[in-house]
Amino acid sequence: MKITFVCPTFDMGGGQRVIALYADQLEARGHDVVVVAPPSRRRTPREVLRSVLRGRGFAWNPKKAPSHFDGLSHMTKVLDRYRPVSARDVPDADVVIATWWEAAEWVAELPDRKGSKVYFIQGHEVFPYLPIDRVEATLRNDFCKITISQRMIDILRDQYGEHDVALVPNGVDVRQFRTLRRSKRPTPAVGFVYSPGPVKGADVALKAYSIAAERVPGLRLVAFGAEPPCPQVKLASRMEFTRLPSQRQIPRIYGQCDAWLFPSRNEGFGLPILEAMACRTPVIGTPTGAAPELISQGGGVLVPMDDPEAMAEAIAAVVGLEDPEWRALSDAALNTARRNSWDASIDMFEAALEAAAASDNPTFEPSVNFAELKTAKARQAQYEQEASELVTS
Repeated sequence: MKITFVCPTFDMGGGQRVIALYADQLEARGHDVVVVAPPSRRRTPREVLRSVLRGRGFAWNPKKAPSHFDGLSHMTKVLDRYRPVSARDVPDADVVIATWWEAAEWVAELPDRKGSKVYFIQGHEVFPYLPIDRVEATLRNDFCKITISQRMIDILRDQYGEHDVALVPNGVDVRQFRTLRRSKRPTPAVGFVYSPGPVKGADVALKAYSIAAERVPGLRLVAFGAEPPCPQVKLASRMEFTRLPSQRQIPRIYGQCDAWLFPSRNEGFGLPILEAMACRTPVIGTPTGAAPELISQGGGVLVPMDDPEAMAEAIAAVVGLEDPEWRALSDAALNTARRNSWDASIDMFEAALEAAAASDNPTFEPSVNFAELKTAKARQAQYEQEASELVTS
């Protein structure tokens, strides 16, 4: 098949990592794959000023940041500037895949020769800093839809009336994320993926750690992330933070912990759950994304959302296990990871694309008039301003 992915940009986000993996593996299976995206958006004067005032330095035009596509440049196409992807930017293909709500608007306007339209939905991106009417409209469009967790299947069915959605859960590469069978650490440690966005729940993880540290002498906190910790989130003084670790470093970070925290408030899937489990680290997570179905398979503890006390109790319980009990929980985590490998996910994703390419649909007519939903420049500027204020506040 000729396959085109349309992305909002290239970065180090977890969703981008999934797209890069599928693009790479589909090409390895003999498909002709192209991934198209605009470069990062130019900062507004207001955003630059806020960056300077908050001590993050002056950056008018963003430098080329690392992305999960850095090793796949032969299949990527970056536009000349930040703008919508149009018909002249993408090749004729069998399928064209939108990977974000804006990309879904762009793909909706492509002619049929660009391929059967597929919407790869990795999360319920209905946030106050986005134009919610437009986001929700894309979730009701006539594309073939693929999503990544039972939670997303339920949301698309119950809130948007979408009953024909392919479920392709994410997986984990147990050859990359692995560690030898081990015992608890001499000095107990927990970790989490740090992100300043409120939906990721860094504040919950940090509060839970501070509570647990009063009960567990010497408890260490380990974290990594793409962005440096922001001053608005009170950090633990003993937190060991690694910014943008290499893919080789990440398994070692997981492997030095006795438990991994997944404190998210809103998640499409939650790749760190499986990555930590593949490194034999039990997971303490909230019921969002794929956490309920993964943790129920063994190797972790599910705690209520937004409840640092409950997470702290789980931390103390897991790191307080006797070594044979902890090793049994660690082995159960590894077994869950092994049951959720990328090989199976790639098979399902490929089959869903083949079904979309073979579908005998009439000439595509969007069920939603996206042109009517597009707002004036002033309103769009307002959304961008609100997004900037939320991220930096």
